[in-house]
Amino acid sequence: MSDFTRRDVIKTTIGAAAVGAGGGLLLPRQAMAQQAPNLPIEKGATLRLLRWSQFVQGDIDTWTANTKKFTEKTGVEVRIDREAWPDIAPKASVAANVGSGPDIILDFFDVPHLFADKLVDLTDIATYIGNKYGGWFPVCERYAKQGNQWIALPLGAAGACMVYRKSHVEAAGFKEFPKDMDGFLQLCKALHAKGTPAGFALGNAVGDGSWTYWLIWAFGGKIVDDNNKVVINSPETIKALEYAKELYPTFAPGTLGWLDPNNNKAFLDGQISLTNNGISVYYAAKNSQDPKIKAMADDIYHANFPIGPVGRPTELHLFSQAYVFKYSKYPNAAKAYLQFMWEKEQYEPWQEASIGYITHPLKDYENNKVWSSDPKSLPYRDTVKNMLWHGYSGTLGPASAAALNDYIVNNMVAQAASGSKTPKEAAEEAEKRLLRIYKS
Repeated sequence: MSDFTRRDVIKTTIGAAAVGAGGGLLLPRQAMAQQAPNLPIEKGATLRLLRWSQFVQGDIDTWTANTKKFTEKTGVEVRIDREAWPDIAPKASVAANVGSGPDIILDFFDVPHLFADKLVDLTDIATYIGNKYGGWFPVCERYAKQGNQWIALPLGAAGACMVYRKSHVEAAGFKEFPKDMDGFLQLCKALHAKGTPAGFALGNAVGDGSWTYWLIWAFGGKIVDDNNKVVINSPETIKALEYAKELYPTFAPGTLGWLDPNNNKAFLDGQISLTNNGISVYYAAKNSQDPKIKAMADDIYHANFPIGPVGRPTELHLFSQAYVFKYSKYPNAAKAYLQFMWEKEQYEPWQEASIGYITHPLKDYENNKVWSSDPKSLPYRDTVKNMLWHGYSGTLGPASAAALNDYIVNNMVAQAASGSKTPKEAAEEAEKRLLRIYKS
């Protein structure tokens, strides 16, 4: 990363209310419900934000435009650096250790729990925004709070749904996408028989490999219990792995080595008719310069993950949140920026421009027209509402992060599915790996 270029800006010290009209920090009609925090911006404040690279172009275009609006209202210049999303966490760890770097980082999953003591308390703005917009979905508190303190501000999640070719599903004998595990298995078998198979990543894929967590949870399996006791080797997990073993032969060849980009490419290349992904596959098809791929967009549909024996959604999605380091010279400016960007006047247009790629963390944003303007987007609306946290049902921290980063669940499902280990053997190996992590 290049050094941060600082520019002295002459401006009046202001609080959140001063940014008000049209900017979203506090409007008179909103003050009745919840008083915005008083955030006097430091004189000469400038900010540096490190965030993940866009998955859809509308995201970065509108994020940049909203940032410019913030600068125009406050005089605070904000530099935006972008990196591939797997590279954010290592850079954040370096910044935390050396005590310098970006003021704000937009990251994924439970990374802020790894250095919570080095982060600015965001409870005031999280409380204000939550109260104003109908409350945070439950999983947000799991990811963004440590104890009673908000150490991060949830942006939402790059939600994953079942992405499928409608004509191929219908040709396989299904008028609608199955809502239960048995129907899903039968669909995959029928698609394979038709030569239009499904394909799900079984390699070390963080985002697109999240379907393996859904599978284990759907049958009642867990990594750990509420007290962080390792319970992965359970009858429920074994049932899930036996299901995976029956499902795997219906997949296209090569899925054991698939990483996050592979299923996107295979789908758009016509090699598979069903996978799990964000709305980016549909977005790519709609905006493709290749007439063949562009025509495919009309046949692409989405569905929420089927419900397993537990009787409720058990999804995992790529959860993103922002945090501010204590080493920042301008913590009030950083908090004011986040508050501004999360307000409806900025958040909803950004979400629309991203065609719903990031599902909102706040209940009131369910009404965003992005979910009604194109019916194909609707299944993504509830992904944050439906999701669990990857350390379910224990707490988040170094152990849950290590388990995710070591691909323990992904590997266990891949071993059982492919037959390299029996379901029992795969669960036992996962148990041993988890015990080494959770005892430390």
